[in-house]
Formats: sequence, C-alpha cells, structure tokens
Amino acid sequence: MNENREKNFISAVVYVHNNENDIQTFLERLHGVLDDNFLNFEIICVNDASSDRSADRIKSACDRFSGAPLSLIHMGHYHGLELSMNAGVDLAIGDFVFEFDTIDMDYDISLIMEVYTRSLTGFDIVGAAPKNRISGSSRFFYRLFNRNFDGPNKLRTERFRILSRRAINRVHSISKTIPYRKAIYASCGLAMDTLEYGNAANARRKSRDENRIRQSVAIDSLMLFTDVAFKFSITMAFLMIGFTVFMAVYALVFFIMGNAIEGWTTTMLFIAFGFFGLFGILAIVIKYLSLILDLIFKKEKYYIMSIEKISK
Repeated sequence: MNENREKNFISAVVYVHNNENDIQTFLERLHGVLDDNFLNFEIICVNDASSDRSADRIKSACDRFSGAPLSLIHMGHYHGLELSMNAGVDLAIGDFVFEFDTIDMDYDISLIMEVYTRSLTGFDIVGAAPKNRISGSSRFFYRLFNRNFDGPNKLRTERFRILSRRAINRVHSISKTIPYRKAIYASCGLAMDTLEYGNAANARRKSRDENRIRQSVAIDSLMLFTDVAFKFSITMAFLMIGFTVFMAVYALVFFIMGNAIEGWTTTMLFIAFGFFGLFGILAIVIKYLSLILDLIFKKEKYYIMSIEKISK
C-alpha cells in the first residue's frame, strides 16, 4: 500500500564498468526494494566507458520497471570510481542518495533498508561495510590513512552508503572538487555510522586501469587528508639540518686538533651553514604547502559524453 511507503525521495547512484553479466540482475533487485519501500525514487547508472554491453543490459532492465525514472550517464572516457560517482551524485535530486560503488551484492538485499532506517536516527552518512576485508593493499591503505587522519571517523572498505541532502550540501560547500569521497565525508563534521555484515572474502579482480587510478587516488588522498607527506618531508628536512650541524662541529674539531688543510675548515663551515639555511627554508616551505593543501584541493574535472532518460 502507498500509505506504508516512505515519503522521502530517494536517489540511487550506481557505478558501472564492464558489468554486463551482473548489472541487469542487480538493477532488478535494487528496483524491487526501492519500489516496495518508497513512493518516489530514481536510479542513476554511471557508465564509465564500458567496453562491453553494460549499457544495453541497463536498458533491458529498464523495460521491466514501471513508474521509476532511470538515467544513464555515459562518461566521455574512463574516469575511475571517484570522478564517475561525483558525476552521478551531482545529477541526483533525492532527499537521500544511495551510492553503490560496486554491484557486487555480497549482502542481503534487506541491508539497503537497514542502512536507510539507521540514517533516520540522526546520522547523515551511513555505510555498509563487510566484516571480511577484501585485499591486503586495501588493509594497508586504510591502516596508514586512519593512523594519520585527524578525525573521529575512520575509513574502511564499504560496498555502499547513504547520504542525506544535508551531507551532500555540506560536502559541496567544503569543496567543489572531491578527489576521494569517503575521506571528505569523514571530515565534514556530520554524524556518521557504519553497519557491518558478514560476507565471503572474495572479490572481482580489478583491471589494470582500475588499479592505476585507485593507486593515484590513494596517493592523492594521503597527501590531501592526512599529514603523512608533511611528517616525512619535515623529518627529512630536520635530519639534513642535523647532519649539517654535525659536519660543522666536525670541521671545527678537525681544525682545533691542527689536522686541517689550510682553507678546508672555512670551506666546510660555509657549506654546512649554507645547507643549514637551505633546509631550514625548505622546512618552512613544506609547512606553507601543507597549509595550502588544507585550504585548496587539487582541481579535477569529469567529462560526460551524454545522459539518457530511459525510464518507461
């Protein structure tokens, strides 16, 4: 009955890249749970330059829907997960927005409504996270990130999440460019929660392009949202300052002992104090750069080739 369904408008943004074998089943299950529980909703599929028949499968799935708008965004070229999902969320108009980073549904379909219900209890961002980690590289990245991230919310592998409109507005007020969504969500100051679920510890093997872009996003995220680079740079600068001081002391001791060649001590002291000043200036520059990164994100753009409204 309509009166038993939620009145909030829901948007579901789904990332698609070469998923022709599974996307139709996923969309049919997603549509089923949304249609059963919400009066108004939309589904937005972001086709990230798939080289298979994913787009055709999406259109085939839409033939079975009734009364639900479905939009298909075709990215101009392969962008990777982050920029593609940014494009989808920018198009979404819902009071709440689901982000499905993957269509690997290793959870019970009822978890979608559990995440939504949890968001109604005072959380603007709620994620669904598998208890079993997927890969060693992800485990290493999250451990390094969380150890150096100055915030109450810690990152972890998630399958999907829900955002309130307030959360989306807050994130856009912070920065128009979002290089890594989960990090900026964790640092936006709004209430977050994560629901864990049991899953099988297996995952789809990522392509070379996916791995390359994920590695780039990981490095950018560590630079922008943590102080890993600052700690490393400032440590190296002070180590070099210490080394130059040691060389200056060594030159003076060598001179006092009377073993120095004429002019050698003066030359070494000049070089040592010159490097001392250089690395001192470098430490100051590093600090200023870290402050700039706190204020300005690296500008990134996405390019959409076309948008299809294929609802029936």
